[in-house]
Amino acid sequence: MSTGLDLFAALHRIVQDATDSLPGARRGSLLLREGDRLVVRAAVGLESLLPGPLPIPSDAGPASAVSQLDPDGGARVVGAAAWYREHLPGAVAVDDLPAGAVVVLTPVCLRGRPIGVLALEPPDAEPLPDERRARLLGLAGSAAAALERRELFDDKARSAHENRVLEEVLNAVAAQASPHELVEIISNGIKSVQLRPQWSAVELVLLDDTAGGGSSASDPGASRELRIYRVPRRAPVAYWNNLREGALVAGRTLGASVTYRCGDATGEASQSALIDEGVRRGVHGIVVAPSDAADLEPAIRRAAEAGIPVITFDAPPVEGSRALAYVGTDNVAAGRLAGEVMARLLPDGGIVGAQLASLRAMNGRDRVAGFGAAAAGKAIAMRPPLENRYDTSVALQLALDALREGGLSGAFGACAENGPAWGMAARALGRAGDLKIVAFDLIPETIAMLREGTLHAAVVQREHDMGYRAVQLLHEMSSRGVEATLAELPAPRQAEDRCSPRFIDTGVDLVTLESTPWSRSLSDHLTLETSRRSASRRRGVAAVDRSIELLVISLNADEEGFVEERARLDRESLVGQVLSSGRPVVIDTLASEHDRWPDAVEARRKGSLTRAGVPLLARGVAFGVLVLDSERRAACSPEELGLIERIADTLAVALENMQLLRRVTERTQELEQANRHQASLLSTIHELSSPVVPIAPQLLVMPLVGAMDRQRSGRFLESMLQEIAERRARVVLIDVTGMAAVDAAAADHLMTAARAARLLGAEVVLVGIAPAAARLMVEQGLDLGNVVTRSTLELGFAYALSKTGGRIVYSRSSSARPP
Repeated sequence: MSTGLDLFAALHRIVQDATDSLPGARRGSLLLREGDRLVVRAAVGLESLLPGPLPIPSDAGPASAVSQLDPDGGARVVGAAAWYREHLPGAVAVDDLPAGAVVVLTPVCLRGRPIGVLALEPPDAEPLPDERRARLLGLAGSAAAALERRELFDDKARSAHENRVLEEVLNAVAAQASPHELVEIISNGIKSVQLRPQWSAVELVLLDDTAGGGSSASDPGASRELRIYRVPRRAPVAYWNNLREGALVAGRTLGASVTYRCGDATGEASQSALIDEGVRRGVHGIVVAPSDAADLEPAIRRAAEAGIPVITFDAPPVEGSRALAYVGTDNVAAGRLAGEVMARLLPDGGIVGAQLASLRAMNGRDRVAGFGAAAAGKAIAMRPPLENRYDTSVALQLALDALREGGLSGAFGACAENGPAWGMAARALGRAGDLKIVAFDLIPETIAMLREGTLHAAVVQREHDMGYRAVQLLHEMSSRGVEATLAELPAPRQAEDRCSPRFIDTGVDLVTLESTPWSRSLSDHLTLETSRRSASRRRGVAAVDRSIELLVISLNADEEGFVEERARLDRESLVGQVLSSGRPVVIDTLASEHDRWPDAVEARRKGSLTRAGVPLLARGVAFGVLVLDSERRAACSPEELGLIERIADTLAVALENMQLLRRVTERTQELEQANRHQASLLSTIHELSSPVVPIAPQLLVMPLVGAMDRQRSGRFLESMLQEIAERRARVVLIDVTGMAAVDAAAADHLMTAARAARLLGAEVVLVGIAPAAARLMVEQGLDLGNVVTRSTLELGFAYALSKTGGRIVYSRSSSARPP
């Protein structure tokens, strides 16, 4: 019976039971259909026919033998030598089989259709008794039940993960993610949702002069420009993206200003340098994921001495640290959980290899220690842990070397990239499923390997919750005070040591593909996590209080190798065909008819055998192409192509909305700049239209140009009174020559100015009233009261001098005197 934890062991046990049910039987195997091929999924005793170990899974030739089985006809007998020659490539001892040796084939049926065969070699060619035939049929049924259960859980996991990928695309656009981030989400998502194609590369190709579609996109030509975005195989960053999202969501919800930075271990961009930068800026709190807690401690102390609270997340600080708290996983307990799972996978014990990212990182060391404590006393021995120093290529090589050395029954990946490294090594050496692997965290590679059975379980941290809780704790320290906040946290483990950092355990989940009494199924976990994140994003957003600034520092995710390039569009290419037709195109790169396609030839050179292009459509017009490459032939079935089209449709809507948002933002910025320029011009005009000019002691001139409305009247009056007070003016000449019209409203504003000036001891004289304006004022019955008026500025100036005790002296220029 399948427990849901180890399908490989369940199938192997069924083959062993079937072989044991035939006394004297030499060999047995279980072959399953994968497309048009058979694959050996479990075997007993076949090693004697081979020069070395049989890789599992192993190609077993065409699936025609299964299609010839009668699901209702029971077992079928074939010659052993012919069977092994066809379905056991590499067999070298076939000719040594006894004459007349046979293989009994029992169909493994699912929903009335043969999906595989249970092949047993009995000791002789005698017909099987009915009870033994019934036993074989029952064991074949058990294999079918285990496979059906696995298929149902895999379908649920695929659907849940597909929904998660689509949501991540939409959320990335809502957050105005870059094309780099979008293509990474799509690339990792497709690679983990679709297992069999094993896509080696995913590219996003966009028409450079098209913003979300357009009529010109339907007629691509050689002069068109393309933008190409490509994410190569590299270190997984999903874990850190989840941490980042949790921290930023908390900042939006709480109203804090959160700055998220990524730091290296050393150098100018190190985590220590970022902490010192935060101290100089005077941030209100710092949270950091230490890559090396010991090296980081001096910077943490400098921040503490500056009065800035520091906490860590993802990894704890060193003992005696000045960090106030650690928000994250109880790594010893999590490692112990991983060790308990390994004990279930290896009930008879065995040797287990371990790998971690860095021996200097306390979280990895604690997990390995917890794993070893759980395995102790259960006949499980653990080798000293291997260190890959955050390099995925080194992680894979270390795993390959350890497996080639031999003796390993299981492997523990203590950090995110270590589990997939063990899985890839197991695949490469034919031990997929046989090597029992327990991983940490749930990155896309881990999801894919759980679904295919290469990885058996994953201890999953709640990194989104880590980021959220860390920012929440810092916000409380900044708003309520450090001591009040710490008083509500659990006391240090050593009660007498009140200075030890407090610990907030965010917990872990044990995830397997199928649900078990000890674990949550992958589909349930993905669905739950998607719901949690959607709920956190829907929380009300508080008004941002810029007075509380928090700095979040994580590890630097290596982005080296990301490709963003430009190219000319060639009609005779897969991309050109997809853009012109607006339909998906899937090709075999080895087909001669594609020799004229430059991108197909280049893909073939790089080892791609299947190349698929799916259009991104906007209003029925293709404006881009999602291009995928696989190293397998016929890698894209109609069902798999349908999934890619659904993702492409979501991506197309997202990109179109992103382009629309970008254009709206650019237009808004242009309008804001134009408004600022216009406001500046208006301010200049207002200043120039009513200047105050001192032309003699105690004498001011204020020319008016344009219309006098209420707003301008206020500025005019304020400016005039300020100058009268500062210069102790006695007469103000208001020159209305340039006014558009002196109507009732304008006259009222001028009278107001005259009365206000009189209160400061100054007299207003109106000059420059034109004949037409004077006639209009008379016709409208306007009365300027006691305000003195003069027809010209010269006459007004003479009047002003008479009031201030001055006079005008005319003199002839010396240059005009006669000789």
